[in-house]
Amino acid sequence: MKAIVVGGGISGLATAGLLAREGYDVTVLEARSATGGRAGSWEHGGFRFDTGPSWYLMPEVFEHWFRLMDTTATRELELVRLAPAFRAHFQPPGAAPIDVVTGRETATALFERIETGAGPRLGSYLDSAREAYDLAVGRFLYDTYESSAGLRDPALLRRLPQLLPLLTRSLAAHVERRFSDRRLRQILGYPAVFLGSSPYRAPSLYHLMSHLDLADGVLYPMGGFTSVIAAVERLAAAAGAKIETGAAVARILTGGGRARGVRLADGTERDADLVVSTADLHHTETALLGEGERTYPESWWRRRTPSPGALLLMLGVEGELPQLAHHNLLFARDWKANFDAIFGRRPKIPNPASIYVCRPSATDPTAAPPGHENLFVLVPVPADPGIGRGGDLPVEAAADRVVAQIARWCEVPDLAERITVRRTVAPGDFAADLNAWRGNALGLEHTLRQSAFFRPGNASRKVKGLMYAGASTLPGIGLPMCLISAELVLKRLRGDRSPGPLPEPGAD
Repeated sequence: MKAIVVGGGISGLATAGLLAREGYDVTVLEARSATGGRAGSWEHGGFRFDTGPSWYLMPEVFEHWFRLMDTTATRELELVRLAPAFRAHFQPPGAAPIDVVTGRETATALFERIETGAGPRLGSYLDSAREAYDLAVGRFLYDTYESSAGLRDPALLRRLPQLLPLLTRSLAAHVERRFSDRRLRQILGYPAVFLGSSPYRAPSLYHLMSHLDLADGVLYPMGGFTSVIAAVERLAAAAGAKIETGAAVARILTGGGRARGVRLADGTERDADLVVSTADLHHTETALLGEGERTYPESWWRRRTPSPGALLLMLGVEGELPQLAHHNLLFARDWKANFDAIFGRRPKIPNPASIYVCRPSATDPTAAPPGHENLFVLVPVPADPGIGRGGDLPVEAAADRVVAQIARWCEVPDLAERITVRRTVAPGDFAADLNAWRGNALGLEHTLRQSAFFRPGNASRKVKGLMYAGASTLPGIGLPMCLISAELVLKRLRGDRSPGPLPEPGAD
């Protein structure tokens, strides 16, 4: 059978690899000149920048996908463990930066030093986070939700009294009931941003994320995240998938209530028995399909919320920056006001902002020329293309403020003068280059009503033979979730309604 995969991001490449191993004749059609999608790469002046994801979390999900392809992450990637996992910086005047080192004993000791009694409370918090994480992986993330059998499992129903409060209480409320120090609250609340949300909006079930960075560990793939994309693409091609770039899909062709292929922007048509769109789901539904073929029409989207947009800065800096670790989080003192600026009724770029700064050159010498540093800066902003594109005067003015903020908060007073390479990306770029709904940076926000069985599924309800994968579909945002979404496509094709991952080759 012929299959066409629309989009060459990680979910498209991963889907193509699994389908090719399943025996499909697969072609990936990517509109841009290179694969990767949001997980792209940009090189200039000897610097190599990842343009999107930069945290390698949930390593067992990557390992599982590689094993489905009959290999391992160790064979395909060079992974190193980061120490510290990240460094937290706080709005001055205030406390010194805090290095957060992975490991239960180290983390609980750190919390106890900052707040008396917080160490044992963190131990209980991490126990709960591990339990929630195991529940998510075993029961929720790999479920296609074609039936409610997984949700009606007696073992799961017995846990409802513990589970329901985690679904109905915000992450911020969950953390604030246990810890008083603002810095500790921020360290435990920031993972909500990985989910395209805020700690005041994301369900507290997502406290499971703290198991990943505080207990499980943060890894980095040498060569950057483009090496992850390259590995997935390499394996897909080795399995028989054909990958074409510069091939923009303008329409998904249908007939008799099922997908028949696609029409490209140049007018040529490709026939297929199966079409899997991993393009932005809003774009797929509202631009690539006719009105009567839409499972999620415009009226559906009006009741949904996107993840934040992002202001990205890629900075090549002369000289060393020992003030920064590999991963750095800059926390504004009034955190709630920061998130209100992004998600509130009058959205605007926060000032001061809470900022993420990645310094991959701290670990990877290929990220920058000798004697230089590579900084990737992400500022969550409203999902609004009206903010502009990189190079627009308002965007550059905002970027100037961000550089000044990093210089002050991280005690690098001459940072601006040392920048030799600078590129900015803003919500207008996400909308124009990636067809991202409202210029969002990550996908659909992870609120309760946009998670699990409330999230868009992986198959069209209107067009047979049309399936979906990617960050706005099940199970959600992030590279591991995109790998799982590829597996959910395969599970649906096999008629597998089990709640867990597929058996790996050779598994008994």
